[in-house]
Amino acid sequence: MTRIPARLTRRQLISAAAASTAGAAIGMPVWAQQPDEILIGQSAHLSGPLAPSFTAVVKGQSLAIADINARGGIGGRPVRLITLDDAYNPKRTVENVNRLIDQDKVTALYGLASTASVGAVMPILAAKKVPLVGVYTGSPSLRMKHHPYFFTTMASYYDEVVQMLRNLETLQRTRIGVVYQTGPLGQLMLPVLDAAMKQVKAAIVAKAPLDPSGKDAEQAVEALAKARPQAVIVINFGPSMIPLVKSSRKLLGVPLYCISIANSRALLTAMGDDARGLAFTQLIPYPWRPTTNLVRDFSASMKAANLPIDYDHYFGYLNLRVLLEGMRRAGRNVTSDTLVASLEGMRKTDLGGYTVDFSPTNHHGSKFVEITMYGPGGRYVR
Repeated sequence: MTRIPARLTRRQLISAAAASTAGAAIGMPVWAQQPDEILIGQSAHLSGPLAPSFTAVVKGQSLAIADINARGGIGGRPVRLITLDDAYNPKRTVENVNRLIDQDKVTALYGLASTASVGAVMPILAAKKVPLVGVYTGSPSLRMKHHPYFFTTMASYYDEVVQMLRNLETLQRTRIGVVYQTGPLGQLMLPVLDAAMKQVKAAIVAKAPLDPSGKDAEQAVEALAKARPQAVIVINFGPSMIPLVKSSRKLLGVPLYCISIANSRALLTAMGDDARGLAFTQLIPYPWRPTTNLVRDFSASMKAANLPIDYDHYFGYLNLRVLLEGMRRAGRNVTSDTLVASLEGMRKTDLGGYTVDFSPTNHHGSKFVEITMYGPGGRYVR
């Protein structure tokens, strides 16, 4: 059985981790599983129209795996993340999760990327007693009822929207327009927005639907413009952001506040100058100032991989670091059950610049949200 060398450079580990993830996505492990290897399983959209916005997140995850393995893994045991493609399809997510648990024998699941997919696997987690730690959806509906094997590492969509509205209220922009993506995201977020509105002195003056393709972006913006909003909250992500922002610049001329999942470097680059001035909620700390241990680790990994610092990579890196810290505390012989106990014991735990607070009755570790503005040269202003 092939073994990973005991000592690898950071660059070699980054390359190996990325290759492992890519191989797993097509069902071809790059190396045979070692007897002492710890496996983490993930199902996510590696293909389909939304895949490009997730590529950097996946790379950030591989950096986190490389970092922990460079430090000896978990009690000397190497860690491997197996990522399977579900094309954003909940049915395929269920198939992948069953395979990861039953065939690959993963210790934990991680990084599912849609509300429908997470909801679909909740019964599996309970039945098979395998934890899911860290997801890429902030749906409040998933957090309403305590689940013994479900943990989130970042704030919810509700937390994001409340922060947007409070910021707009401070700026005395209280006539709010809303553009929302049709389909599951819009159905999920509109009730969240209505609930958050009760906390501020503001009014929604217009709501406009937007097809995920963005083909009706100009019509959506025209409908909002008739109501003369002072700002627009954008409940949308993916390629449709490009025509939406372009049309808004031409027809609206008011601030656009976007949820964190819309903050994709690839999309912002495609928008060009139109992206300047967009406001985004951020669920993770600013990654360009290496003033904390976590950001210093991330910066070193990005430098070794010859990649520019951005939120996308840091999102994947930080999300996985929470799970890895829980595993480290559980020890070399970590199991699904000991991992749950370890995470529940992480009360007000500072990971080196990012704090999570879990307990046996609270599996949602963070409410951190801040607002940034996308500025000249691709820089973010806080």
